[in-house]
Amino acid sequence: MAHYLVLLVCLVSLTACSTVPITGRSQLNLIPGSSMMSMSLQQYDQFIKEHKVSTNQEQTQMVKRVGGKIQNAVERYFAEKGQSQRLADYKWEFNLVEDKQVNAWCMPGGKVVVYTGLLPVAKNETGLAVVLGHEIAHAIAEHGNERMSQGLLAQMGGVALSTALSTKPAQTQQLWMAAYGAGAQYGAILPYGRLQESEADQLGLIFMAMAGYDPNEAVTFWERMAAQKGGQAPPEFLSTHPSDATRIANIKKLIPKAMEYYKK
Repeated sequence: MAHYLVLLVCLVSLTACSTVPITGRSQLNLIPGSSMMSMSLQQYDQFIKEHKVSTNQEQTQMVKRVGGKIQNAVERYFAEKGQSQRLADYKWEFNLVEDKQVNAWCMPGGKVVVYTGLLPVAKNETGLAVVLGHEIAHAIAEHGNERMSQGLLAQMGGVALSTALSTKPAQTQQLWMAAYGAGAQYGAILPYGRLQESEADQLGLIFMAMAGYDPNEAVTFWERMAAQKGGQAPPEFLSTHPSDATRIANIKKLIPKAMEYYKK
């Protein structure tokens, strides 16, 4: 079985590879973009129906304002590269939901949700821009498709998403949640998770800088996040995220490049 999976990965890699913007890394994406967009819309609509959208107008407007600036930066970046078609199917939307979790996410197509529990840690617009830049970068880099593809290969032998949905809907749903950071566990595909997190940091810094937010503030934000967790994070080798110390050190190395965009 192990040899079969290796061979399968090699074969599909020849026809299902794409390139991450900015970093240039090749990635395996087995799922058509139209399928990812369709499932994203379904999951997003279901989430919004099942959760309470915040009625705090000031906080909601801040989320939409910061999100809009990051959106404009992303669109400008790809327009300057002559790659606006990458965003052709995006229908951006930014919502704040009532939830104590310190969390935010962005699904394919630009569907972004921020939890109210994140705002005290973000503290201000720049802190929020760090998070939104990072989460939007995950979507732009198609990390969800990549993680989902890895999961379909590792757990279902590389079947099509439509087949997985019809034959194993519960397991496919778990894969989708793992693709966006919920339910991910250590194992064979763990290193890709850490790589994707670091890659999202890199892209996110550039997007927030282009939106007019000082990327240096990313260091203080992640320091606040580390303090907020109070040492409860698992060891790095059991986590899909880099350790706080590793992430902060990497961000410091990336800031000079991001500052080039900020100064423009």
